[in-house]
Amino acid sequence: MSLSMWYDLFLFALLAALFAYIFFAVRITNLHKVYFVFHFFMMLWPLCQFATHVVQDPDIQFLCVSLSFVAFLMLASGWLLFTLFLTEDKQALNPRFVSLLFVPALIVSIGVIANPFRLFASPATDNYVDRAYGPLFWLTAAVLAGYFAASLAVLFRAGRSFTASPSLKKQIRIILWGICVLFVFVAADILLNVVLRERLPIIPGLTSLGIFSADLFFVFVITRYKVFDLVSIAHEDIMNTIPHGILVLDENDSVVETNRALRKFANVAVGELFNPDEFLASARSTGGSRQFLERYKSKGSDSFGIELSSEHDNGLYFILQSSPILDTDRAPIGRILTFQDVSQERRLVRELNRQNDLLQERNRSLDRTRLELSQANLRLKEMALTDSLTHCYNRHYLMQRLFREMPANLEQRVPFSFILFDIDFFKTINDRYGHVAGDEVLYRTAQIVKPCIRSTDILARYGGEEFIMYLPCTDRDTALQIAERVRSSVEANRVPLEQSPHPVNVTVSLGVLAVEHLGQDPRPLSLEEYVPFLFSEVDKPLYRAKRNGRNRVEFADLREVPSLRHGQSV
Repeated sequence: MSLSMWYDLFLFALLAALFAYIFFAVRITNLHKVYFVFHFFMMLWPLCQFATHVVQDPDIQFLCVSLSFVAFLMLASGWLLFTLFLTEDKQALNPRFVSLLFVPALIVSIGVIANPFRLFASPATDNYVDRAYGPLFWLTAAVLAGYFAASLAVLFRAGRSFTASPSLKKQIRIILWGICVLFVFVAADILLNVVLRERLPIIPGLTSLGIFSADLFFVFVITRYKVFDLVSIAHEDIMNTIPHGILVLDENDSVVETNRALRKFANVAVGELFNPDEFLASARSTGGSRQFLERYKSKGSDSFGIELSSEHDNGLYFILQSSPILDTDRAPIGRILTFQDVSQERRLVRELNRQNDLLQERNRSLDRTRLELSQANLRLKEMALTDSLTHCYNRHYLMQRLFREMPANLEQRVPFSFILFDIDFFKTINDRYGHVAGDEVLYRTAQIVKPCIRSTDILARYGGEEFIMYLPCTDRDTALQIAERVRSSVEANRVPLEQSPHPVNVTVSLGVLAVEHLGQDPRPLSLEEYVPFLFSEVDKPLYRAKRNGRNRVEFADLREVPSLRHGQSV
């Protein structure tokens, strides 16, 4: 055997050693099992190439040759799958796409093994050590080139992605070098040992060397970056799925690790220095930024935070929380900064405050409306119960009051009195000065009378220039005193009129009726008859006062007071 025959076996041994190294150096997971299958196909190529030189049977030689190419097809398709996994292309890593990914390799593998009409390879002599390749070989080469081109496209796209982490970009660059090295060796093998085989001597082991070199890049990525380390993968996934921005710093404020959510808050990368002064200067704080910086630079072992809003991104509010990383001796060796987006909460608070302001304004408006309605109701009630000209009670209110109180007064034998008065010579005032002046005299007279009576007494306009007063719980003597006080006050009053150069002096005539001796008349009356009866009785002394010279008080002589019919009430 020539020395070149052992070259492929030597490379096979090296690949087996790498296989054993991966097996014993890293923790075995399902992902590692997939890689071992992938590595197994790498080992098949040099092993089958070596076996082709060892065996003498042409059929077994062809089997080894075809198996080596089938292994290379599986290697190329597996390599594409590996790059998809490495770049985390989740859309492509679905069962249907993975199945379709191996279809071209399987179809071509069947053709290679069947070798119909020796379209793939034929022995140059009496064995397949020296062989000539047919059209199916070039189809196999094209499929292999397609797999490698697809792998390169996936890696280039992932390497230029803005979402790829710095660590992933480093892994991609290393894998790109591995693919390029393999491609160079395979291309050199085809060029030198297939295309130029008639002109140049055969150089064995080029593809095997390319596979071994590429596998070195794989092993470096697996051991250096722990691509298949489940804990690292889970750690990175957890970091990237956390909605808060996370920034891990060492004791010198150098960035050790970040997650994807951080990009919304700060533009820093692993290895850079984080400057808290510049960061806080680029954001608006609700207060306390100076205290935050002082506590940050003191490198204490407590956690603290501050609420900020972005100067560049309107509406972005976030809470910056600083927590120390402590060693076993409770000494700070780094710091974790978390950025929690609270923009939605602040928008909800602003909207809630706005709604509260609107609600309060509506409540104030309702209160104003209720007050206006209450005042309007009072005015309506006052208009319904008072005389619009004199602002005294009207006759309707007086009748309501009497109908309500009269049965109790008569039943409990409580005395009460009436005073009926009118303005003397009122027609003369109307004729001389006009009705406007007459209205002024009525109003002024009523205002003079009001202070002369008690708060429990009722002053009502009876009609025209006549007024009536209802005095509850009042006997004859008290009624006469009140009547005389009213008479003298009106007499002393001077009413200024626009129509007269001098104030006008008016007087009143008064009739008084006191109901003290109750129930002496056996004739019972109904309530509707009783009140008009009393009005007619108090009218008599009024007219007697007018006949006797006016500006005087006369008292009614009511000897017999009718009783109220039994059961009368309002």
